[in-house]
Amino acid sequence: MEKILDVKDLRVSFHTYAGEVQAVRGISFYLKKGETLAVVGESGCGKTVTSKSLMRLIPEPPGEIKKSSKILFDGKDISIMSERELRELRGSDISMIFQDPMTSLNPTMTIGKQISESLIIHRGMSKTEAMNEAIKMLDLVNIPDADKRAHQYPHEFSGGMRQRAMIAIALACNPKILIADEPTTALDVTIQAQIMDLISDLQEKLGTAVILVTHDLGIVADVADRIQVMYAGQIIEHGTTDEIFKNPQHPYTWALLQSVPRLETKNKGKLYSLRGTPPDLLKPPVGCSFAARCEHCMQICREEMPEVTTLSENHEVCCWLKHSMAPKVDIPVALRGDK
Repeated sequence: MEKILDVKDLRVSFHTYAGEVQAVRGISFYLKKGETLAVVGESGCGKTVTSKSLMRLIPEPPGEIKKSSKILFDGKDISIMSERELRELRGSDISMIFQDPMTSLNPTMTIGKQISESLIIHRGMSKTEAMNEAIKMLDLVNIPDADKRAHQYPHEFSGGMRQRAMIAIALACNPKILIADEPTTALDVTIQAQIMDLISDLQEKLGTAVILVTHDLGIVADVADRIQVMYAGQIIEHGTTDEIFKNPQHPYTWALLQSVPRLETKNKGKLYSLRGTPPDLLKPPVGCSFAARCEHCMQICREEMPEVTTLSENHEVCCWLKHSMAPKVDIPVALRGDK
């Protein structure tokens, strides 16, 4: 499949009173047409900063996308686009579902008007045409009584309904890329499953490529084609969903997988807990950023950045344990052969 997005050496910093926080540190990745790429990692690892950078939504200042960064969409570099070009891009070619729909939706406007806005701006529709299309979009995302709901305000919707409305707004102009930033946060498990099924169904119907940002590996197992694991502003492992779940190679990926509750776990069993805290990105470590928390840390891990090891066509890991001279370390027993 053809690459629709190609990110090269993305570096994003925030300038604070305490110094420069290096939130994203030289990551490179791509997205193909129609596929789903999951970006996973704990809070503060740079997932949301990365996703917002793709649409140039990082406030500058205090944020800064370094000049060495390249964000190529259909061959055009988003990082050097003018404000006018960005306005045409956002909502039309690339759309985003934000983490908290209640703070993302305008409380003073009806849901129908908020969907209509982008249709009027990007597709040149009249107000009547845009409202009719907005009702169709609400119906598409399985909101009952769409013609009535279109004239209601965000506070009249439940959490799950608001998230569906956000999806309708994001997909109104049939974008080529949909970025979903923690789309199931604060929703109960049943609604989470419904929202993820909805995104998958709409992706199949519209052919949209999806970047799914989440800290929950359990969510991505059935929807993602590829997964990239982020830690301390860097991608430390990347592979297909099968490779990440069945053959994880980085100790941090092991930790994420072991912390997910499993059906076969006994009632008195303890969940795995990762010790320590992420590094301070005001002063990033010289070596591997995970070294201080890693159970298999070696001296070289603290002194030098690990090399990228290619394990297969789609599977790469950034870890000294993959070096030919490193001691043999097996995948934890609980993870072998499981998904």
